[in-house]
Amino acid sequence: MSHVHIIGGGLAGLSAAIELAAQARVTVYESGPACGGRARSFHDRSLDARIDNGNHLILSSNDLTFRYLDIIGARHTLTGPGLPIFPYYDLEDSLAWTLRLSKGKLPFWALPGGRRVPGMKLSELASLGRFLRAGDRTTVESCLSSGQLSRRLLIPFAISVLNTDIHTGSAKLLGNVIRKSLAKGGMACCPWFPAVGLSETLIDPAVAYLKRFHADVRTGVRVSAVEQQNGRATALETGEGRVELGPEDQVILAVPGPVAQSLLPGLTAPDAFESIANAHFRLPEKVQARGVVAQAGFVGLVGGISEWIFLKGDILSVTVSAANRYADRSNSELLATIWSEIRRALDPVLSQPLPVAIPPSRLVWEKRATFAATPEQNLLRPGARTDLVNLALAGDWTETGLPSTIEGSIQSGLQAVSALGFRSAVENTGS
Repeated sequence: MSHVHIIGGGLAGLSAAIELAAQARVTVYESGPACGGRARSFHDRSLDARIDNGNHLILSSNDLTFRYLDIIGARHTLTGPGLPIFPYYDLEDSLAWTLRLSKGKLPFWALPGGRRVPGMKLSELASLGRFLRAGDRTTVESCLSSGQLSRRLLIPFAISVLNTDIHTGSAKLLGNVIRKSLAKGGMACCPWFPAVGLSETLIDPAVAYLKRFHADVRTGVRVSAVEQQNGRATALETGEGRVELGPEDQVILAVPGPVAQSLLPGLTAPDAFESIANAHFRLPEKVQARGVVAQAGFVGLVGGISEWIFLKGDILSVTVSAANRYADRSNSELLATIWSEIRRALDPVLSQPLPVAIPPSRLVWEKRATFAATPEQNLLRPGARTDLVNLALAGDWTETGLPSTIEGSIQSGLQAVSALGFRSAVENTGS
């Protein structure tokens, strides 16, 4: 029976592992104390609460993500409105509004009548067509029309999806996301997110599933070298000692790009990165919202630092994408600004206003959260196959056709499985 050694216990590695669990013997090596990578939960001592290291929205069109959740039995751990609705608040204009997408493919939501972006013009929809036709070198900015659709929806959406500013972000990558979501109709865009935490939805059930198949998940074990000979990986150097690879053994390298390059000298990979900041505020009691905000469980913000506010019981959690632009600001300054934006957006829909003073808070920076999703960096992404016949690559930085997303991570794991010759739900499009 083949033995597949998976280096990295993030979503890409776990996606590959659960795909292989019924086909091969599987060992996962995770250098950290727990699996999950950038999609995990942890207990924060300063807040004395369990929080996620980031916030993620999953759309109903993320087919591979829902397949993954179904395999590990975790679909029921998601929550969401069950409809394609997105409440927003424009901080510059002090305007609350809700995008209510049409259920079908025809964009009836863009017609006058209260469903669309306030102030938009139908002519601005031409931007969507330009994204779908974008070439390898096209930037997001060059596809945008001037107007409120761009300012209030497309620009925030692009920054959130790509984690890269619109001046340098890849229009092709954004177009691929639009093609897989909005172009399929509103019901492909229903937002979902973990009811409890990222680990409880994406990680813990996956590890439990692997253990049922007697996979060996080793946390706290770093792989420091991959030995090669005659076009094959022949041994792994780990913190627990050397692991010899037999003729039936195969390897999936599911680590961040820079780590992969250190293990495979000469590997081409993205070398520019963007950060994400997540601010968490703990309140004395659960936040009680009204109306569409209560229904959705989140609010999108326009015109400020904050992008998304998630209401998680007594925790308010805020995402700031493409955060390199705020790197020169102190944590205290950022937290004060973000709290002010939260109060402006939420107070009108809460049963009681939020306190003026900042409650206990924590700002979590992911300095290298994603590769910079520019046309230039996208062209540096390697496929799943490598020059070593028994080693494949996985990770949201590999060639998936998507930016760094949960769906892209899971897809990359499946592509690596396919590249090694095992059955997989996707073709190895990244070879």
